[in-house]
Amino acid sequence: MSVASIASIPRVETRQIDVFSPFDGRLVGSVPCLDASAVPALLERARIGVLESAALPRHLRASILEEAARRVALESEAFARLIVAEAGKTLRQAEKEVKRCINTLKLSAEEARRNAGEVIPFDAYEGSESRQGWFTREPLGLIVAITPYNDPLNLVAHKLGPAIAGGNALILKPSELAPLSALKLVECLLQAGLPPNVVTPATGGVELGRALVAIREVRMISFTGGFATGEAIAHSAGLKKLAMDLGGNAPVLVLEDCDLESTVESCVSGAFWAAGQNCIGTQRILVQRSLYEDFRDRFVCQARALVVGDPDLRATDVGPMISEQAARNTEHWVNEALGEGATLLCGNHRQGASYAPTVLEDVRHSSKVWQQEVFAPVVILEPFDHLDDAVALANATEYSLHAGLFTQDIAKALKLARQIEAGGVMINDSSDYRFDAMPFGGFKYGSLGREGVRFAYEDMTQPKVVCINDVG
Repeated sequence: MSVASIASIPRVETRQIDVFSPFDGRLVGSVPCLDASAVPALLERARIGVLESAALPRHLRASILEEAARRVALESEAFARLIVAEAGKTLRQAEKEVKRCINTLKLSAEEARRNAGEVIPFDAYEGSESRQGWFTREPLGLIVAITPYNDPLNLVAHKLGPAIAGGNALILKPSELAPLSALKLVECLLQAGLPPNVVTPATGGVELGRALVAIREVRMISFTGGFATGEAIAHSAGLKKLAMDLGGNAPVLVLEDCDLESTVESCVSGAFWAAGQNCIGTQRILVQRSLYEDFRDRFVCQARALVVGDPDLRATDVGPMISEQAARNTEHWVNEALGEGATLLCGNHRQGASYAPTVLEDVRHSSKVWQQEVFAPVVILEPFDHLDDAVALANATEYSLHAGLFTQDIAKALKLARQIEAGGVMINDSSDYRFDAMPFGGFKYGSLGREGVRFAYEDMTQPKVVCINDVG
């Protein structure tokens, strides 16, 4: 990590966070470990950033974001290798994340130029004929952005890009497990001409996060992470806007008329991409009974063929989980399900932080692996006889981000899409498809706001009405 990006973090503590490779444990880098005592210095700098960012005309915001995208592209290999090193993503997956980050920054630049407000038709309402005016989209001010380890670059871009486009300043707290890609992105933004105080990096643990969300001057908290942390933020944040992506338990429905070969391939990718550490990763696959045995055999065969190991090798399909402890927890959950009567079709092998793609059937619906987000390379197969039962199972979760659906009957697909309770229903795609311009967020419990550049930008700005009464 360069001196420039680390130097941008206020140094009020001498402690540090060491970042280790999940695969082989080597030291990747170190960053300062700030705690609550750092908040006054962070806030002092961020206050300057609020003024600097609001003063930037839209064309400069857009130009800075475009130049940052260009710089990320020039350093795409370095970014990809850094993601592999700190987060354990495979090289191919890291390269894709870098491309998505570039796209997110470009989309943010476009939003800065076009989404400025609109004319209000006052004369459309009786009694307002003499008035005319408009509303603009103004910055909220200071935003705290807290990001996770599983997409350590693009999920940061999804917070920084729209916020900068809207004229805001941010205090950015990346995951202490994988903060280096985020800091390198901040460095690209600074090199692109972003005023130095618009983004204030803050690296630290739970104590720092708790102090940041309680700052009264913060106007919005944008958080991606777990439900327990999301609930804690909501309880302590006070009167602020909250935008949260808290995870899911994605179902996929496979109907007997699907294209079986492409369906299996999509479901395998959806289940095991990024070692299953994916909030929209496929977790429960519900297959029409007439197709179940054929689907199961093909799916297990492909899962077994996936190469698990060194994420630096281009041939590797599944890298390590973020830590050995995370892999041990997954192993425990799977063994618990097996003890309750589940059948192991493949996997449940662990070596350090690496956990083999694991497929289960006959899982009790009371098991943790059915009820909760596993966030690991574990997937459940279950047959169904009636579509209504499959929809009921798909919807039988307290929270929902995405779902998948495979069928060649468009009328049936659209009907099921209406019935499935999810923030997105991917037809003839696995649940883990996401395009960075689309609205992204959950249904039901914990659904707060939407990501996707335009939608985050609108969350991160506020309308201001100007009304002129022509009394002459």
